[in-house]
Amino acid sequence: MSVDMLLYASTYVNMFFVACRPNDPVQLLAGPLSEGDANELAGILKVLADPVRLRLVSIVASSATGEACACDFTAPLDRSQPTISHHLGQLVTAGILEREQRGKWAWFRLNDQSLDAVHRALGRPNCC
Repeated sequence: MSVDMLLYASTYVNMFFVACRPNDPVQLLAGPLSEGDANELAGILKVLADPVRLRLVSIVASSATGEACACDFTAPLDRSQPTISHHLGQLVTAGILEREQRGKWAWFRLNDQSLDAVHRALGRPNCC
């Protein structure tokens, strides 16, 4: 994989994930992080540092309706329902996904604020 492809992939991921405080965003490149900000950002990145979770987020993000039912994940990921539920729970706890119960099924959508915060946290300061 070329450096350009890695940079593009990194920028793509950075634009879409990391929940931080919307009114006081962590700015990784603006200066040294406080211990609290570093712990917060690391916690979100740890949740995302799993291929199954990244795939779950991408399935929800690419859905035509902007949401996906828990029942839609087992086949594309070739994982059991308990495994999928575990990963979805981690994403919800981190604030990356939002969950809504409809009857017996849970539906998931992206938390737009956390996605915007990722871009601010990992983007260049004073950037467009």
